Amino acid sequence: MRSLGIAATGMLAQQLNVEIISHNLANMNTVAFKRQRAEFQDLLYQNAEEMGVASSDAGTIVPTGVQVGLGVKTGSVYRITEQGNLSQTSNPYDLAINGQGWFRVQMPNGGEAYTRAGNFSLSGNGELVTAEGYVVQPGITIPQGTESVIVNNTGQVQVRIAGDPEAQTVGQLELSNFFNEAGLEAVGENYFLETAASGPATQGTPGDEGFGTLRQGFVEAANVNPVAEITALIQAQRAYEMNARVITASDEMLATSSQLR
Repeated sequence: MRSLGIAATGMLAQQLNVEIISHNLANMNTVAFKRQRAEFQDLLYQNAEEMGVASSDAGTIVPTGVQVGLGVKTGSVYRITEQGNLSQTSNPYDLAINGQGWFRVQMPNGGEAYTRAGNFSLSGNGELVTAEGYVVQPGITIPQGTESVIVNNTGQVQVRIAGDPEAQTVGQLELSNFFNEAGLEAVGENYFLETAASGPATQGTPGDEGFGTLRQGFVEAANVNPVAEITALIQAQRAYEMNARVITASDEMLATSSQLR
């Protein structure tokens, strides 16, 4: 019976759906986390009777035919990159992007990764680094003896050093943009890699056209809506139960036919 296999594909699809939803909920407190959404497509069809073929010598044609679908498959898992809410921390090294853009980070293997998580710190030699100690590009070094750090909306980094009444500019932060942000490859720890799907990175200064501005003392929250995720979870659970019921019904039908005398 086709219904056994069809319902099995439905159960597998909803299992994946629940896994995506659970991943979103697990990261609802992760800085700058971007939620995902599973998208599904119907499988191939078997044509028992072709539509549009002649049904008689009088020139009549079959209007609809007989097509039987074979179930569902995963089309893609789409990442939604809309901005999360900005949460104030008052930490001078916390930076949030208000608008489009990604921070560029130097990875240990020499490559570059991108992140929206701006919960930065200072390394032992004063460099601005991520929570894992990776240098934020272009490298910004805070001199020893600094009393305060000011990062304005356009990414200019200034410091006030003890004994010097004038603020000194020590660097300029940059942002990166992509044509297709959903095409970035997630590698964990809030880092993403450029891919052929995302397109090449475009560098710019915060506040330029197409780039967001920076907010010092803020971090971006995850863009997960708990109410929407719980609602989707209930829908996925009910869909899974209905597909399981189809398997039960198909099994009972097979049992009935096997008992015929």
